[in-house]
Amino acid sequence: MSAGVVSAHGAPSADSTAEGRYQKQMVRALADSLGIDDTAAVRRLDSQAAQQKTLATLRSSQADSRGAFFDAKGKLTVNVTGMPAARAVEAAGLKARMVQRTADELDGIKAALDQAAARHIPAGVQGWGVEPASNQVVIRLRGDSEAADAAFLKQAASYGPAVTVRSGDGRAATNAATGATIYPGSRMDYGNHYCSVGFGARDSSGRQVLVTAGHCVENLPDLSYNGTHFAKGIKTRFKHGRNSIDMGLAAVDSGTTIAPQIGTWGNGGNVAVKGSRRAAVGSDICKSGATSRWTCGSVKSYNYSVTYSDEGQPDTLVSGLGLSTVCTLGGDSGGAWVSGDQAQGVTSGGLTANRCDGVHGRGTSYFQPLDDALNYYGLRLNTA
Repeated sequence: MSAGVVSAHGAPSADSTAEGRYQKQMVRALADSLGIDDTAAVRRLDSQAAQQKTLATLRSSQADSRGAFFDAKGKLTVNVTGMPAARAVEAAGLKARMVQRTADELDGIKAALDQAAARHIPAGVQGWGVEPASNQVVIRLRGDSEAADAAFLKQAASYGPAVTVRSGDGRAATNAATGATIYPGSRMDYGNHYCSVGFGARDSSGRQVLVTAGHCVENLPDLSYNGTHFAKGIKTRFKHGRNSIDMGLAAVDSGTTIAPQIGTWGNGGNVAVKGSRRAAVGSDICKSGATSRWTCGSVKSYNYSVTYSDEGQPDTLVSGLGLSTVCTLGGDSGGAWVSGDQAQGVTSGGLTANRCDGVHGRGTSYFQPLDDALNYYGLRLNTA
């Protein structure tokens, strides 16, 4: 469906420039979750987009986009370690924050922890990654430290205040579940399991493929929609019990199209996808999935690593994920994520303790960034 005019509680928006840029359901979900009206939600989306565009112009300077995040007031803040970079950031109209550690230093620590985890998957550890807001690598445990892998935590402690450890709310698990034109977010079945439809794309030969979570196509299954075969898994970088990346592809049957609009499960019309520009940490983001349906939250971190503990399977280390406050449940895996009109990724997993309560029910979840998958497989995204 095409986008309508953004309105404020049914009335025409005071901001006429918003017409046609954002779908009503994206704006309404954001407004409800923040307790603001539609006009304010549009201004927030516009502000985030404008600040990220400004940040893109600074990437050739000493301002590192890996250290950028939106603060609680919606200001894009950039971590810097020297005055030249601070001056460049401030001159561009963004906020500079002096920190002790560079993005390279934190990424180096995170990479070392990944290597340690690849050698021996750390029991009791939920996940870890660089979080720009704290200028640290943050490790989250499944419970308290007594149940966590001592050797892993000892190595983490060796980096001093560059690493912090926090208790978690449960174990992380992939979001697969037991038990024409197709819109991203719809249910897709394979065997006695189901996942959710991700994004359509074209490979270098023009063949249409479905970008999905790697664990949804781990054994290269046949996929069905409403009882009819529509695709078959062809590639995956995920394997239970191994050091993995949670991205994969399915070949889409001739005559079937993966729509360039995301279904929202009754929360208004579909959300048109215009591109795949990655949203900054702190950006508002929504996802569509077959179980928790249309839920929204914000991005907390990228290049995040998780140890998944799926029932009946060995622990699996998965790296390169996005961390978010969006609520997800089993069966949402592979489902589509969007910020504004930019596709962001597909659902990988979340905490088993998540209890989704409508659009703005918050949780802890992980997504495979779409730009990484498109680049790795050499794909061109289907866009509206």
